[in-house]
Amino acid sequence: MSENPFDNPVPPEEREIIPAATVVIFRNCPQGGPPQLLMVQRSKELRFAGGAAVFPGGRVDEADRELAHRIAPDDDSEITAARIASVRETLEETGLLIAIRETVSAAHAARAREMLLKSEALAPVLDHFGWQLDLESLTCFARWCPAVKKRAFDTRFFLTDLGTGAVDITVDATENTRMFWTSAKQALELANSGEISLIFPTRRNLDRLALFANFKEAREQAAQYPIKLIEPNVEIRDGERWLTIPDGLGYPVLGQPLDLAEFG
Repeated sequence: MSENPFDNPVPPEEREIIPAATVVIFRNCPQGGPPQLLMVQRSKELRFAGGAAVFPGGRVDEADRELAHRIAPDDDSEITAARIASVRETLEETGLLIAIRETVSAAHAARAREMLLKSEALAPVLDHFGWQLDLESLTCFARWCPAVKKRAFDTRFFLTDLGTGAVDITVDATENTRMFWTSAKQALELANSGEISLIFPTRRNLDRLALFANFKEAREQAAQYPIKLIEPNVEIRDGERWLTIPDGLGYPVLGQPLDLAEFG
């Protein structure tokens, strides 16, 4: 278990807040039943969430902001850049291309990934293939930031749906060691049995995602709640320290004992 940052919180003036984005990718379960979500298991050597199972994503780069200004100058630039970052990071980490208006073959997606790894920016890839982003297909779901750490990721969560169960993906061997499709309930069961580890935000989001029988329900529930920055806080309950989040944001579970929480 990683070090508990709440025991020694960093003063606000010493913190570096890093914009980031992650995306919860739904697909139909090939065997029927609840939808499956794509998760990646991060390399244990990584500083953030090493060894944990998370959703694809990463920090927002300056190139993402430049592309956001180019294609949607009148929209919220931070949200647009975060959406672009989620598309870029997903392609880089998994080989899966999401939120594209055109139909993309597996061969073109593989070539796009090669180009992205060389250019480290999404714009040249889109220009080369003549593709257009469908950013509205990325539904805003949540925003989290553990603002007690020296380097804290201010992460926007998005939802998107593939529909199909037939998806070609290949693990990025530098940041991730494996990828897998699982329902939210199954992911929580794997964590409870010790087969995977989940940092606190991922676990809480899986609690929420387990409520939904399909992507439509998830999207509708996301629209019912405001996207407010969630900063986990420590409370004392019956003499025990709990890590908690605010009520009223769509989450069915609002905390757990601090000693049992895992951190990135």
